[in-house]
Amino acid sequence: MKKFLRAAWRKTARLKTASIAITALTALLFVLTATAPALAAPKADLWPFWERHSPQSTAQIDHSPWDRWLKQHIRRGDDGINRIAYAAITPAAHAELQNYINALQQTDIASHGRAQQFAYWVNLYNAATVALILAHYPVESIRNINISPGFFSRGPWDAKLLQVAGEALSLNDIEHRILRPIWRDPRIHYAVNCASIGCPNLAASAYRAERMPEMLDQAAQDFINHPRGVRVEAGKLHLSSIYDWYGGDFGAT
Repeated sequence: MKKFLRAAWRKTARLKTASIAITALTALLFVLTATAPALAAPKADLWPFWERHSPQSTAQIDHSPWDRWLKQHIRRGDDGINRIAYAAITPAAHAELQNYINALQQTDIASHGRAQQFAYWVNLYNAATVALILAHYPVESIRNINISPGFFSRGPWDAKLLQVAGEALSLNDIEHRILRPIWRDPRIHYAVNCASIGCPNLAASAYRAERMPEMLDQAAQDFINHPRGVRVEAGKLHLSSIYDWYGGDFGAT
């Protein structure tokens, strides 16, 4: 958590709350309170097929349809949380979203460079998650969309929702078998949206290869500086559960 927890501590210095007791033996007190989609997170498990890329490629992937869609349908509340008014999405808007997802599924992703691939997988994950909610709307929680295979499975994360390069893919495949093991960047957890109130915001614009570093930094800062990510109450530092589930990604040992 090194880089981002330093930012969290800088934030606490600005908050007028009771002093936080820190000793050499207990540097942090974790009180895990965020609403989130699962009780435990899968480990990063590389799917070698998706390591293929073309370092010399200058080809770009068009994410402008997703960018327009987000700008039209995301609204930021007074609480700082980005929301989509799913009930107001028209059939035409739903079709536009599905057309974008279809175009991504037909992309020869191996023929692109790493930066293009990074933006591609984050945008595909987020667009597919929004489309999933729309397909099952109204639904109280994404956890109630029980379409994953297996008797004890819950939620939609293991359902094969997509097909890219002839391979069926689930949301868990994209996050835990492609994004996390290939890029090894903890900011991924601020970028992929889990459609739950306690998770980092769904970005109001599409991720773009040439702007990935700054967009990921902004997503991290937005979450850390929101009570869902980090807050101080009664002299205690409360952190989102993502720092527990993905502690290894953030540098915890």
